[in-house]
Amino acid sequence: MPNPVLNEKTFQRAESQAGWAAPTVDAANQPLGAVPLTDGPSSPYTAYRPATEVMTRSGAYTATGVLLALLLVGGVVGWLAVTENAAGEVVDFPGWLLLPMFAAFGVAIFLAFKPRLAVFLGPVYALLQGTVLGAISHVYEAEWSGIVLQAIGITAAITVVMYLIYATGLIKVTDRFRKVIIGATLGIALFYLVSIIISLFGVDIAYFQSSSGWSIALSVIIAGVAAFNLMLDFDLIDKGSEVGAPKYMEWYAAFGLMVTVVWLYLEILRLLAKLQNR
Repeated sequence: MPNPVLNEKTFQRAESQAGWAAPTVDAANQPLGAVPLTDGPSSPYTAYRPATEVMTRSGAYTATGVLLALLLVGGVVGWLAVTENAAGEVVDFPGWLLLPMFAAFGVAIFLAFKPRLAVFLGPVYALLQGTVLGAISHVYEAEWSGIVLQAIGITAAITVVMYLIYATGLIKVTDRFRKVIIGATLGIALFYLVSIIISLFGVDIAYFQSSSGWSIALSVIIAGVAAFNLMLDFDLIDKGSEVGAPKYMEWYAAFGLMVTVVWLYLEILRLLAKLQNR
């Protein structure tokens, strides 16, 4: 699912919150490590806050690691909830798994409007989403042995490569680049939405079932868009730390990055299943 939560508007809303601006004061009287924030060169207002109260890159990536660990814990629960018979076929996919699925969706939507609560709800989302992800992964593994480890490995490798590409500046996140990726992501989201609505009327969407060449090509494109969304996430984490965003934005940024990683994993999992069906 495309990442709907980590975007510039969220950081802009955080920057505009009360307490971010105060009458200019003498910087010499501020605590050691205070971070100055200005509205612009001609602004009469400057805010100072201790460095420990602002978002940092290391804090955001540490929070990401915590959320991914919780995602794994939830994944184990979801995996064990799915049972197989002696032949290795799935015989029970518990209906209660719909509860964490809808709950995770609700938490994601809520956090989009209340990022301040990410430090509490981010871990909740990770556990809920991990439970659903673990169950889905078990179903795929029962059909294609070894596919889950392959998908995890490829997802991890792509994430590392995209970070290196971003960090070294081989591809720069310009305004044009950002608009193209966001536009493609919204197009994919619309495609998913239309597909879900059509499927409710009993129409099978070939993309989800077919292993034809065009279906595989489409999966590659979608996985590619998900991968490039990682660069947008990395860029926004850097921007948030540079402008001294509030400390809670570390967890919100981590939450958004985790959403992208999960989306990428699911697309890789689907792509590998199509390739093995050919």
